[in-house]
Amino acid sequence: MSKTLITGAYIATVDFQDREINGGWVAIDGKRIVGIGAGEIPSDYSAFDRIDGAGCLLTPGFVNTHHHLYQWATRGIATDSTLFEWLVELYPIWGHLDAEVTYGAAQGALASLLLSGCTYTTDHHYVFPAEGGDCLAAEIKAAEGLGIRFHPTRGSMDLGQSKGGLPPDNVVEDRDQILIATEDAIRRFHDSSDDAMVKIAVAPCSPFSVTGELMKEAAELARRENVRLHTHLAETLDEEDFCQEKFGCSPTDYVESLGWLGSDVWMAHAIHLDDSAVAKFGKSGTGAAHCPSSNARLGSGIARVQDLVRAGAPVGLGVDGAASNENGELLTEVRAAALWARLKDGPKAMSSRESLTLATRGGAKVLGREKDLGSIEVGKLADLVLWKLDDIGHIDIVDPIAALVLGPKAEVTALLVNGEVRVRHGLITAKSHEDIAAEAARASKRLLSSAQKAG
Repeated sequence: MSKTLITGAYIATVDFQDREINGGWVAIDGKRIVGIGAGEIPSDYSAFDRIDGAGCLLTPGFVNTHHHLYQWATRGIATDSTLFEWLVELYPIWGHLDAEVTYGAAQGALASLLLSGCTYTTDHHYVFPAEGGDCLAAEIKAAEGLGIRFHPTRGSMDLGQSKGGLPPDNVVEDRDQILIATEDAIRRFHDSSDDAMVKIAVAPCSPFSVTGELMKEAAELARRENVRLHTHLAETLDEEDFCQEKFGCSPTDYVESLGWLGSDVWMAHAIHLDDSAVAKFGKSGTGAAHCPSSNARLGSGIARVQDLVRAGAPVGLGVDGAASNENGELLTEVRAAALWARLKDGPKAMSSRESLTLATRGGAKVLGREKDLGSIEVGKLADLVLWKLDDIGHIDIVDPIAALVLGPKAEVTALLVNGEVRVRHGLITAKSHEDIAAEAARASKRLLSSAQKAG
């Protein structure tokens, strides 16, 4: 097992004491952090391989709490639409998705995440065409190939247009088929160990694409198998209107009635929450994935992030689907989260450090991994990012945290997952950028061509 010593960096531990160390060092033995300090390095670590962190900021690896990797193949479509308009245009294209397209798209999206400091990501994959093959296995293969820690979900839709839902009938599945496939995904891929590289969650898509019966049975399945639950909630006012018309209550009250609030649940977006809903998130420990850039791209609104945090709800950051956030980088969301909060509530609404916490410790808590991830502490897994801050864009920004969060995009000098270097000097170590880009382009071309021929 590798032994690595990172030296000379400014360290933002993002622990509960918010310790910061100037000119510090971190020792890694195998998968875990075994030492942290400043000044003289103990002789125990003298034989460790060294990474020079001079001129750099060391942070915990970022955690992406919401994504749709397959959407990397449909970027740049319906760029001026609301969420519902956007979905109506894209669902017919996604109906031609298959495992080959999913693999190429997932590689492109995961590479973008790695290059923006993300060491651990979830994915909400909910489109499974009948002839599409094993799309979930395809994206897990892509993640394993690049070395990123992965928490995909087995998503689903069973409420098609003929039953009053939004998606066309050809992209929804039978409820019994969904539950069988979801249980099979857990048995095949979920690793319950603390240092797992792959975990599975259960994720019916949204109140307007899933029946209440599926939501209930999915929750029962997840709790029986001891895995987490995920869905979209309160993303738009259209969704609020849909739930009021169909169920006579708000989206939060609706999912609460189905057993979908709790510390094992996290919701994507959670923008349009009233005070009662915020309180319910906090009291139940329900998590939220804040996706500021996608929310802005679709004109959906600005989430009440600080209200949720004050209420006690776990909150992390999410890129969301690459078709509603063509940038696809998590560092962008760290900056956007701080700026959007200030736009909504003034310049003191969210500091650079608070935004960094959402991206690290906050995200780890949302995904139930705070014991081993999200901060730089002895005993935790060595998922770390070393950011170059001695270039022209950052060198004279006096606060290194502000330089990372508010300054121009910083290059990743080194990114480690389980103590293994996965990005070095802005380059992914497992595969060439040219190969990843070519495969992603082929995936997009293949999907769009299939949709065009069918249409």
